[in-house]
Amino acid sequence: MKYNPADHTYSPQPKPSLFGLTNSNRDFLQKSSWGKNQFNSSFPTSLVCYMGSQNIKLNYLTLTKTGKVQHEYLDHKDLFGIPYNDPDIFFAFESDYSPFQKLVLNNLPRIDLVTMNTRTNSCLRGLEIKLTALPDNSTYTLSEDQYGSEIVCRPDTIVYMALSIILSLNENQDGLRRALKPLDHIKDWSQGINVIPHLSMMGEMMDKILSENTEKQSPLILQPIWKTQGKSQILADNAFDVFVWSDFAFAQLFLSVVRGELQDNRTTITRQVRSVIWLVKMLYDYSLNGKIDHRKVARTPFFRHCSQGERFVKVSEFGV
Repeated sequence: MKYNPADHTYSPQPKPSLFGLTNSNRDFLQKSSWGKNQFNSSFPTSLVCYMGSQNIKLNYLTLTKTGKVQHEYLDHKDLFGIPYNDPDIFFAFESDYSPFQKLVLNNLPRIDLVTMNTRTNSCLRGLEIKLTALPDNSTYTLSEDQYGSEIVCRPDTIVYMALSIILSLNENQDGLRRALKPLDHIKDWSQGINVIPHLSMMGEMMDKILSENTEKQSPLILQPIWKTQGKSQILADNAFDVFVWSDFAFAQLFLSVVRGELQDNRTTITRQVRSVIWLVKMLYDYSLNGKIDHRKVARTPFFRHCSQGERFVKVSEFGV
């Protein structure tokens, strides 16, 4: 109870909560729900709810038919698939996104957020959440208009990207088979020497697949911005914003790295490049079998290095 000295009465103590997250699988009365890993997905979701309440649209990064990432706007209900204040909305954190299950063998890795409609018992959207600080360590000394952020991608994000692209393409297995048929020449994906010579072709294939289907792309990555004054822990006056990446636009981030690698004639293969090959391999497997065995792909020697740990993509490098 909270004591009110003015009239010497007691009133109920406000319960800890986050705006909009009335119906979720997290109990904010519990200390464990406020840990770093939990907060990094709960707070961004609440921020989207608040922006929706203020009729502030989200920044939406999509891919154009010319292969460029463009800036649009997205209403929060188009991200969640339902208004934040709908009584039937449910926020399921770190849960299975069931529409992906039919596309994979073995268990589906859990995604950061699944929005659900409790009345229809349906999954509406599966989202990966990447809370990012602005500026990062490499740009905090620059002028504010040059600030950049760094997205940390866990291995499962690459799996989700492949699955989301397949769903966006309406599970068009035959179309993917035609587009990726030249990869039949790769007889052994376990050795880099067999795969690397086809890297340029893979990039061209992905560009073609994505650019010819831009009207089908859908939201996948929720990237909230937490802006501070330089490197200090003091929040900037305008501290928060939200960017949403479509599955196609996010794939373009990694494809851009591949182009840079090819132009520089580098002999070392970065995790980002391995991730592109991993993405292509999963799409190729789906084109052949109608399923993805993401665990088997991750255990392949060539991909094992990039499936351990995390990948780092610096958004500022791509002028976004």
